[in-house]
Parts: sequence; structure tokens; C-alpha cells
Amino acid sequence: MKGKDRRLAELKAAIPEVTPAEAMALQARGAALVDVREADEIAQGSPVGAHRLGRGFLELRVEDSVPDHDQPVVTMCNSGVRSLFAAEELQKLGYRQLYSMAGGFSRWKNEGLPFETPQRLDPHARERYARHLMMPEVGEAGQMKLINSKVLLIGAGGLGSPAAFYLAAAGIGTLGIVDHDVVDRSNLQRQILHADARIGMSKVASARQALEALNPSIKVQGFETRLHSGNVEEIFSGFDVVVDGSDNFPTRYLVNDACVKLGKPNVHGSVYRFEGQATVFWPRYPKRRGPCYRCLYPEPPPPEMAPSCADAGVLGVLPGVIGLLEAIETIKLLLDIGDPLVGRLLTYDALKTRFAELALLRDPACPYCGDAAQEIAYVDYEQFCARTAA
Repeated sequence: MKGKDRRLAELKAAIPEVTPAEAMALQARGAALVDVREADEIAQGSPVGAHRLGRGFLELRVEDSVPDHDQPVVTMCNSGVRSLFAAEELQKLGYRQLYSMAGGFSRWKNEGLPFETPQRLDPHARERYARHLMMPEVGEAGQMKLINSKVLLIGAGGLGSPAAFYLAAAGIGTLGIVDHDVVDRSNLQRQILHADARIGMSKVASARQALEALNPSIKVQGFETRLHSGNVEEIFSGFDVVVDGSDNFPTRYLVNDACVKLGKPNVHGSVYRFEGQATVFWPRYPKRRGPCYRCLYPEPPPPEMAPSCADAGVLGVLPGVIGLLEAIETIKLLLDIGDPLVGRLLTYDALKTRFAELALLRDPACPYCGDAAQEIAYVDYEQFCARTAA
């Protein structure tokens, strides 16, 4: 007997083999089905719900996908040979219930069992997002999520500029931008999407030019309009996450109310002189119920307590810090990783170089997201804020 045949015989004696039908039944009962084939093989099809880890980095990645060593694991390849070797390596890592699928994916497909053809990155995308692909928290599946995601930015100004740049660089497939303004020279100290040569151009057109130059594979969907009660739901409905970079209270209240009504996460940021803050308002966050903007500000403060950047000024680089935090929170939400700023307000003092965190509690009596909240009706937000200030 050749050495390889003897080795295979030893593995078959040590690792239980199951048929594809038995593997599918084990998966339905909670077992992890681990596909150890290479990317080009997986591109031809893979069982639904399989962990597609590949053989080359299996030992480095498997514990991120299957952290419980007591969870049953079924390894599979194309014919049932590599899966035996893979199961042996997982045994060395401490996994206790291991099976190898006899006949591999070829037999799975021939027996008519369900599979899907995963969406794959093309070579250009694999090169562009190579550093993401190395991270088990992102990987190819996560990158495909980003490419298929749609994020709406409210404003292409100080906060929207850095957020948009990094979301575009990260590969968010569709970026929507709502802004009715044009580029002004006074914007350029902080609104890095724009350039001196584009003064007078609409901010949406200027942003599209900058973002498509950075990443031609993304789609920039522009809304050159002022956001109002009559168009907010139509605009918001096609997006997964809303990033609020607005600088006025009427827009912030409108964004909040629409996000609460539609169940969308509202990634919020604001800046003032040397200080900034960021949070995520999302009362429907599946892991814990967070507050909405009205829980924090039931009514807008008087103008003298919250002057705008046009009145009080802002350090030009400060929106970069807060806008990047908004971009990070957005990506975390889209990938469902980490602990987003739901129920937490992160503040930044640039003069002291100090971050602080405050807990934000949902108001059970909030008429918009509280326990007895009623159907949300939009109001005249300009009048609402003016009346409160008066």
C-alpha cells in the first residue's frame, strides 16, 4: 500500500464519515458545515449556510466562525479527501465532534441537495479590498455585504465629506447624498470632498466627482433638494443606514422622526468649535433598545445655547474626527460586528485631546419611540424649532 493510501485509511478509521444527506441533517440540528475548498471551487456552488473558509487558512479562521469546540463540525471538500485532513487539523485545535462528508460537494450536487452560487469579488475588487479580506470579521462575505449596501448621507459638508470618502473607499455599493447647496470658498476649510476649482458647483455634483474618482465601482445617487416632510420617506426608503451630518435642528428632528418611523439606524454626529459628538439612534436595534434623538432633545435648545458653525466657527479638522467615527459606526452596523454606539454618546474635546462616553437611556414616555408611542406624523419642523426657541 502506498503511503498516501495508508494515511487515508488511518484517517477514515479515526474520522467518522457521513453522507451529504446526513451532513445536511446534522447542519439542521446545529452542526457547522465547513467548506474547505478553494475560492474558485466555491464559486461553482456551495451548500446554503456553509462556512466557506478554504483549506489554506482554515486553522487561523475557523475559531472566529465556530468558536464553540463542542459544536459538531462537518468538513467538506469536492470529493471527500481534503475534508479528512481538515478534520484531523480541527481535532488538533480541540474540536470534539468531527465528521467528514464522503463524496464531497460533487456527491452533494449529484444527489440534488440544495446549494447556492455565492456572489464573488472580481480580481480588481479582490486587489482593492485585500486588507479587508484578511480580516475574519470582514472577509469576502463581509465585503460583499458592503458592496450590496446602500447608505444615505444627509449633507455633503463637514461631516458628510470624511464619512463619504471612507465609506466609498470601503466599498459601500451605493452612496446617496442629500444636499441642496453649492460649493462656497468658506466650505473648503473643512469640507474635503470639494475643491477650489468646483466653487459654485452643486455639492452633490462635486461630491460625485470626488467619490467616483476615488472608487469608480461605487454608485453615487444624488438628491439636489432640501429634505422635507413631503420627500423624506421616498428618499430614505431605498437605504439601509442614514448618516446625519446636518447642521440645523429642523433637519435633525425630521431625520430622527423618519428613521424611527421606518425603523432605520440614524448615525448621528455634530460639531461645535473644538468639540464634537457621535452616537447611533436606533430604537429597533435587535440587541438592545436604544433611544431616539427626541429622547435626548425633546425640544430644541434656544439659539444662544446651540449656535451654528456659521455663527460660532469650528476647527476645520474636527469634522474629520467625528465624520470618521460616523463612517466606522456605519460599517459596524452593516457588518453586524462590534458594539455600536447605540445608547452611548461619544464626545470629543480637541483642545484636551480627550474622549468621554455618556450613557443614553431611552425615554419610555417618548411619544416617538416610547412604550406607548403613536403613529408618527411629520410636522412643520422649521415652525416647531422657531416656536420652541421663541
